[in-house]
Amino acid sequence: MHNNGKPHPPGQVPDVVVIGEALIDVVTTPDGTTEHPGGSPANVAYGLARLGVSTGLLTSIGADRRGDALEERLTGAGVTLLPGSRSLERTSTATATLARDGSASYAFDIDWDVAPLDPALTPPRIVHTGSIASFLPPGANCVKAILQELRGECIITYDPNIRPALLGTQAEARHTFEELVQLTSVVKLSDEDAAWLYPRKALEETATHLLGLGAELAVITRGSSGSLLATSTTALSIPAVKTPVVDTIGAGDSYMSALILGLLTRGTGGLAPSVLDQLGCTAAAAAAITVSRAGARPPTEDELRTQLQHQHQSQLHSHA
Repeated sequence: MHNNGKPHPPGQVPDVVVIGEALIDVVTTPDGTTEHPGGSPANVAYGLARLGVSTGLLTSIGADRRGDALEERLTGAGVTLLPGSRSLERTSTATATLARDGSASYAFDIDWDVAPLDPALTPPRIVHTGSIASFLPPGANCVKAILQELRGECIITYDPNIRPALLGTQAEARHTFEELVQLTSVVKLSDEDAAWLYPRKALEETATHLLGLGAELAVITRGSSGSLLATSTTALSIPAVKTPVVDTIGAGDSYMSALILGLLTRGTGGLAPSVLDQLGCTAAAAAAITVSRAGARPPTEDELRTQLQHQHQSQLHSHA
């Protein structure tokens, strides 16, 4: 499984293929402008590579300075950019403009199209997709086609990471989302995603609804209130790890990366309650590390292991 911090050799099937956008987040304040690599799927791929997972990213970035910055960050962590990923003339951006009073306005300059997945790179053990990539045409149609092709061949995970400003009506977005859920094994929503998609449902009802659409595992994160992991037979509530919060940037993506790591390393227990507990605790630990420091800086494999050992010892002390 290990990537040793380096992209894997050409033609070798990675353990995880992530399909989705990589873009530059531009933050403009009265004091100046800063740029940061972003895009939820790219963040998940980056987080996976930092956790030692062999990871390929199928994306769409430009042959420009910003594309160079994205490629450098991703490959520097050990992500392999898959063939066709540098296909745009210019790299997409999401711009947040912050006023003196703290209010923010957002502007998106996003092109999303994606090349077919090279058959030589299939099937990986897990395919992950989400966010803008699963909604914005024409690329969203390609993503759906890839999932249809690989359904039954591997585990498929999905995090819609809802961005209302980029979507059509709520009904259209929910229809698109539910069509993809039918192709997936594991779907993760934040409580904000769930409230936007299903404003009249309690979180537990939303999880049950997702399972009814065909998902085997529904995960709903609730920030400092922890997360809910549900299958057709079990629903577990996992507490968040108490930690000082610097900011929450990238927390959901690092949770997703660690959840995927857990799915890869769970052994033969399927989705038994003990496995769900381990999945949830591992993902919560990763998110806690990320919120404890500035920016989207997910944990390394060593940092996550240390955090989990610390949590385990704390549990032993509390039960003593």
